[in-house]
Amino acid sequence: MPKNFLIAISLSVIFFSLIVVALSNSKDKPAKLTENSACTYSDLSGNLDFSQKVAIFEGQEIEIPSLAYDNTVSNVLSASSEERWVEVDLSDQKLYAWEGNNLFLETAISSGLPWWPTPTGEFRIWIKLRATRMEGGEGNYYYNLPNVPYVMYFGNDSVPGWRGYGLHGAYWHNSFGTPRSHGCVNLPIETAKNLYYWVGPVLEDGKSSIKATESNPGTRIVIHE
Repeated sequence: MPKNFLIAISLSVIFFSLIVVALSNSKDKPAKLTENSACTYSDLSGNLDFSQKVAIFEGQEIEIPSLAYDNTVSNVLSASSEERWVEVDLSDQKLYAWEGNNLFLETAISSGLPWWPTPTGEFRIWIKLRATRMEGGEGNYYYNLPNVPYVMYFGNDSVPGWRGYGLHGAYWHNSFGTPRSHGCVNLPIETAKNLYYWVGPVLEDGKSSIKATESNPGTRIVIHE
């Protein structure tokens, strides 16, 4: 058999193998989020939808726990002269809520996966929602999550609020301490509830959503590696 023919066959086998590997990897690791698709919301009313009982996450149906529907209000702490701010440490997968130098809350989190990273920088909460539906992803990473609880969306000049990055409770996994999200910062539900009622903007009685204003500003959030 001619030598050149054997070389051609070998190169064809290698090329075909590379294509198979590339296709396999593309299924396991979807493309990085585009600019207009993060933990996007369906509406800004903040209202719970009590008709929804099932969510979809990573191809699995998940029953929404009753904890996500809890409508009791946490005690809102009295106003403080010290600045409240939230620190998110992506390297340690931890969140810290500070009041001056005093630590109010510490918790493990789940930030964005490597191909759906959580943005770093300094942000402000621009809206708080008691609940909203989030839907997105693709393939094995498709999700449809009604009644995502205690949502605190944040943004800045470089990462505008419509991009859909936020802090919120997560009922669809319990992997806090490791990256698991599509860019948002996932929190245990009870922790998210405590944070939701602690950060600004201050929620009016009986309301399920509030946007930040100059007189009722959103809390500062610092996210770093």
